[in-house]
Amino acid sequence: MSALHDHLVALEGSVGVTADHVVTVKDLGTLRRKVDHLARASALGTGAEQATARWLLWELGQVLGILPASINDLYMARGRGETPTDFTVPAMNLRALGYDSSRAVFRAAVARGVAAMIFEIARSEAVYTDQRPAEYTSSILAAAIKEGYTGPVFIQGDHFQVNLKRYTDDPAAELGGVRDITVEALAAGFYNIDIDSSTLVDLDLPTLREQQRLNAGICADMTRFIRAREPAGVTVSVGGEIGEVGGKNSTPEELEAFMTEYADALGSGIVGLSKISVQTGTSHGGVVLPDGTLAQVKVDFGTLAKLSEAARTRYGMAGAVQHGASTLPESAFGKFPEAGTCEVHLATSFQTMLFDRLPADLRDEMYAWLWANKGSTRKADESEDQFVYKNRKFLIAPFKRRLWDLPASLRDEVGSAWEEQFGFLFERLNVVGTRDLVARHVKPVGVHKAVTDFGGAAADAEDVSDLAD
Repeated sequence: MSALHDHLVALEGSVGVTADHVVTVKDLGTLRRKVDHLARASALGTGAEQATARWLLWELGQVLGILPASINDLYMARGRGETPTDFTVPAMNLRALGYDSSRAVFRAAVARGVAAMIFEIARSEAVYTDQRPAEYTSSILAAAIKEGYTGPVFIQGDHFQVNLKRYTDDPAAELGGVRDITVEALAAGFYNIDIDSSTLVDLDLPTLREQQRLNAGICADMTRFIRAREPAGVTVSVGGEIGEVGGKNSTPEELEAFMTEYADALGSGIVGLSKISVQTGTSHGGVVLPDGTLAQVKVDFGTLAKLSEAARTRYGMAGAVQHGASTLPESAFGKFPEAGTCEVHLATSFQTMLFDRLPADLRDEMYAWLWANKGSTRKADESEDQFVYKNRKFLIAPFKRRLWDLPASLRDEVGSAWEEQFGFLFERLNVVGTRDLVARHVKPVGVHKAVTDFGGAAADAEDVSDLAD
């Protein structure tokens, strides 16, 4: 019995596959009821079972009009002044229970007519959550099928970051790691890539252009690398970054220096950036106080507005991107559209919502694992609460199957909480009713794949503890 046969049996005849591997949907209602099987096989299966589940989900997406797509054309239209600027696209890092959390996103989106939204995962997160790009995409596609969402799906590689120390020690090896995850992501339908070489900005150099030169040069090199490998008919949305999150706030002058250096390094005839990430006062995960609570963080919305306007009017991009925003007070989110922010990245609060709802015995077991396996990394000035809050993200991979096996009632409870939060964010970020806007500017390209595209050797593990997420 083949893996394909087993999957088709589990789908109860709702899907057919012809002799030449063309996938057809015979009963959409039954498929939606049974697609959980493919999502679980993709996340927890091995070998042919896993690869075939992922291939089926990809091809079912092609049949049903659920297509991984680039947001580039929408962003460039915004840069040309052809769209409003009072909406901010949420980019959501779904670290745990990717299928459940994606379902919650789609339920909130379908109810509000939202299409301007991004699913993303960072280079670091793909490792410490055990969600390589092919699995991440598969979870999203399965969730869209389950919840009846159709249209372009924007999946993004977040913080494809260059580590300063490793780059200093061995530039070729570190850049090779970034290129490797980029190739893997493109193959999995990540048609939106955020390059983060802002870690290489050297503020000790005498001029802004010199400070940004290495950052801009590597960003341009990675842009060319992506353009040479993007699928036919797809222009990947590429983002750059001028200020490392958690560092000093960015300025319009730094943006000008970066873009000047980037243009010189990129050369003519190559499509450049669609957006630029900046630093305006936040940090990843928020600032944790000794009692484990979060400090109130203030975003410099004035600077954010200036940078967004300059990105649009001077460089034809969609605007500025804000990272590390999910732990901000609720009152802050409506200010991003007011400032013309094109995109905001959200992650930690979704993770917290899960941990807050876990059974006490499981949470205690997880934290015991954390102390046993990560306790040696605790800093001398770090309280126990601070250590746990900052490091519990490393629990997602070792407890992945246990999270999948949580009682259905608890998974539904967590999913409902996520859905409410996503709905709140969609409303505050003013992306409600954006299906027509996206349809007007984004024309997804169908890309068919073979089972063997999902059956490659597992990627080598890498140390990502010093990368941003």
